[in-house]
Amino acid sequence: MYTQKVMDHFTNPRNMGEIENASGVGTVGNAKCGDIMRIYLDIDPDGIINDVKFKTFGCGAAVATSSMATELVKGKTVQEALQVTNKAVMEALDGLPPVKVHCSLLAEEAIHAALWDYAEKNGIKIEGLQKPKSDIHEEEEEVEY
Repeated sequence: MYTQKVMDHFTNPRNMGEIENASGVGTVGNAKCGDIMRIYLDIDPDGIINDVKFKTFGCGAAVATSSMATELVKGKTVQEALQVTNKAVMEALDGLPPVKVHCSLLAEEAIHAALWDYAEKNGIKIEGLQKPKSDIHEEEEEVEY
């Protein structure tokens, strides 16, 4: 059911934890399944993500997508992090079962929510960033397959 990479990121999650005084923090959830994901970003003055951590309450796929998403944005610029999509997260994990696609959507939205928080705290606009949703609904997921 799950790929080796999904199992590896679930059993050995990367970047788990919190960042005190984070540059940006994003929290999103899916009320229907109960997954909640929080991403913490430490962004330097040049807009580079120096560190990223996550805390996720949810299934193995939610933990794995959180872990992979943090790996994909670490060391990237804010603009590059904005380009990390749920598809990129799924591809990096060698796929997810269709019923777990919402976990990759949560990862994408959590990154966007943390970037939004960073932009708000710093009074800046990040080109292409839209106000994130705090709850990811099932109907939206079907479009993303």
